Amino acid sequence: MTDTVPTIHVVDDDEAMRDSMTWLLEGEGYRVACYDSAAAFLAARSDDMRGCLVLDVRMPEMSGLELHERLDALGCPLPIIFVTGHGDVPMAVSALQRGACDFIEKPFNNEDLLSRIRRALELESRRAARRRRDTALSHRAGQLTPREREVMRLVVAGKLNKQIADELGISMKTVEAHRARVMEKMDVQTLAELVKVSMALAAGQGA
Repeated sequence: MTDTVPTIHVVDDDEAMRDSMTWLLEGEGYRVACYDSAAAFLAARSDDMRGCLVLDVRMPEMSGLELHERLDALGCPLPIIFVTGHGDVPMAVSALQRGACDFIEKPFNNEDLLSRIRRALELESRRAARRRRDTALSHRAGQLTPREREVMRLVVAGKLNKQIADELGISMKTVEAHRARVMEKMDVQTLAELVKVSMALAAGQGA
């Protein structure tokens, strides 16, 4: 299950719970992969996994919370829905504060679980789209020459062509040529679009 088809990854040491979730989720048309331990999921995990993770809090050897910490350290982008008993709610709330997506208490209503899974998949889809956008932007920015990057930085800062020419010690005609190539390579039509692209690049580099 390492391709880009969105999959509900269920990690639970209780076989009956895994079977029940598989029946429910496949009945809704979802693709499901089950794991009987945190270690089993880690062994199968890959960077291109898509979907979300439904994770039991209490498991032997490595708990769901410990798995969450490991995945966070690995930069795993899958949203996590914790399945908890009543006494585990404080731990689940703490996990939410550290980046988990949601939690649901046992015994849960099937429609409640499905609703949370739909939200998690929508979140993951938005994150995946953002990663694709950032990758495309980085690729385009990588095509810029050092001089074009300088011109882009000054254009985005609001400098006029004449000011850029004076600052860089080049002619206005050269600035215009560089500016045109920047717009072409970054695949934008307007200054406003270039500013947005520059901000997205900065946000991606800072993440």
